Amino acid sequence: MKNYFDLKGKVAVVTGASGGLGADAARAYAQEGADVALLARRKERLESLAEEIESAGVKALAVQCDVADEESVKNAIDEVIKYFGKIDILLNNAGIAVRGGVHSLSVEDWDKGMDVNVKGIFLVSKYVLPHMMENKYGKIVNTSSINSIAGDKSEMFIRHVYNASKAAVRGLTMGMACSYGKYGITVNAVAPALFESEMTSNTLFKSEEFLERYSNVVPLNRPAKKGELNGPIIFLSSEASSYITGQTIFVDGGFSVV
Repeated sequence: MKNYFDLKGKVAVVTGASGGLGADAARAYAQEGADVALLARRKERLESLAEEIESAGVKALAVQCDVADEESVKNAIDEVIKYFGKIDILLNNAGIAVRGGVHSLSVEDWDKGMDVNVKGIFLVSKYVLPHMMENKYGKIVNTSSINSIAGDKSEMFIRHVYNASKAAVRGLTMGMACSYGKYGITVNAVAPALFESEMTSNTLFKSEEFLERYSNVVPLNRPAKKGELNGPIIFLSSEASSYITGQTIFVDGGFSVV
């Protein structure tokens, strides 16, 4: 029987791979047989992860990259192509959550959130897409968020630029899917709800009141467990999703349907 999730012979690029959900996804790609290029600003963490991944029998490349800086992105993708010769899969995972509302955010904070969460996807995709278009194949997965459709009433958690940027990711995903499908490229997004990560461990997961309220609302009655985003990412990166494009999968325990 054919294994539709087999990624042997594929090269996956993961941004924001130095920790959290990005590092988890990189490990999952390797477990399915893909070689992995790890992109982030903290290269020492990437190198440690690359050693771990290579112990699984695949190749890994650690590349320092600031996704909001065009020159940095161009150089990083050039390095990946020089090393692997191609890119089959792109997980645009790099992101930040800047706290604050429209009434209090500085222009600098607004720009920072939009630059990493939206411009970062634009820039990395800009330099990856020509290689995918030439090869007539590609799987792009963008990381959105439940906060693209849900806000935070509590002043403690208000993140308006995060709401705006993650909603923009969903719109960009749809636009890219429509434009690049003719090249054999699918573009989809995952929209996780509450996962523990570097972004949330010292904020949302520090509030017992928030966790209790969240669990009471979510049909599955709990936050996500470590690794529960990997399945949807692998699905959208593999032949199992060959006729799916332009979609956003909410990985949220049912939060979006309540």
